Amino acid sequence: MKQRILVIGTGFAGLWSALSAARLLDLQAREDIEVCVIAPKAQLHVRPRFYEADVARMSAPLDKLFAVVGIRFVQGWVTGIDSARQTLTYRSEHGLDSELGYSRLILASGSQVVRPALSGVEHAFDVDSLEQALALERHLHSLRDLPDSPARNTVVVAGGGFTGIETATELPARLRSILGDDVDIRVIVVDRGERIGASLGEHVAPIVAEASAQQGVNWRLGSAVGSVDAGGVTLTNGERIDAQTVIWTVGVQASPLTRELTAERDAQGRLHVDRNLKVSGLESVYAAGDTAYAAVDDHGNHALMSCQHAIALGRSAGNNAAADLLAIAPITYSQPKYVTCLDLGEWGALFTEGWERKVMLTGTKGKQLKTEINTQWIYPPAAIRETALAAADPLIPVVA
Repeated sequence: MKQRILVIGTGFAGLWSALSAARLLDLQAREDIEVCVIAPKAQLHVRPRFYEADVARMSAPLDKLFAVVGIRFVQGWVTGIDSARQTLTYRSEHGLDSELGYSRLILASGSQVVRPALSGVEHAFDVDSLEQALALERHLHSLRDLPDSPARNTVVVAGGGFTGIETATELPARLRSILGDDVDIRVIVVDRGERIGASLGEHVAPIVAEASAQQGVNWRLGSAVGSVDAGGVTLTNGERIDAQTVIWTVGVQASPLTRELTAERDAQGRLHVDRNLKVSGLESVYAAGDTAYAAVDDHGNHALMSCQHAIALGRSAGNNAAADLLAIAPITYSQPKYVTCLDLGEWGALFTEGWERKVMLTGTKGKQLKTEINTQWIYPPAAIRETALAAADPLIPVVA
């Protein structure tokens, strides 16, 4: 019976974990170990782009890629993990419950936005999943069928972090394309911070403020959304904002599957891993992407929930899971180079380097780089065996 490296998830971390494991097995000419991926679809959802328009095209099929590199795909929804027995249970597309065993498991099931126990929060949209982003897009287009009013023309974005900023600064142009250039569009970001863009640091904040002002994006600072209803929001400071559209971008937690493992987790539910990405206390389980609380260097910095880190974490986890079975030395995960590329709508974008976020590019030049990252760098490699396996080398730097 073949040994099996089982990867949960087809996000950035899951895809690159599987490819990297397949790469090392290919280099060692080992055909007695299977790489298997389980997920609802053999498809990469390009989540970093869900704040944009035309969301339906922001996914990439993985069937041919998996086939050409010899990765087995199992369609299903994982329902449980038994690390003692080295098995997981899953539900098939036909509703049947089944079980899969593994020699090494890589948990790369991602993360999700967490909606709080807030009155009316079900009225809010988000851009966390393809389904929700599509629902938002349908809703925005439906606004043209409503009578012109301040509420119809107003969008409230709850949260002024990275996702909130990209979503908010993209919206004025999206809404004008739907409602017309002569409509008084209002986009309002509600954020607990005392300064626009404060969560991204002192170098970035003034640029976010400038881009917001030039595009008519307003901020309500020092407060939060206290309740939502079909007609708008009420803030915790008592202010009422009438709006037909509310978008939730606050709070992200690792996949609930991390709770299936008896292991230490951080405040966001991410599993503590060693420098080889093996889950602390579990000999046969690795974590990658948004499920891993992983050190990126020797200076106390840890991977963020971003595709930039997920790609490299996947390459390392896949390589090391395979190396573990092959009894060869793993490659220590390290990702000391950190960059930020923040889309700011029609104003442009900004690109920073380092954990202190030193600004390197802004405006049009920043937008050109952001467009290249979003449309080329983060997509899967071509379904050509040699090309795909070479791209999974864990020593390749990632700056997306």
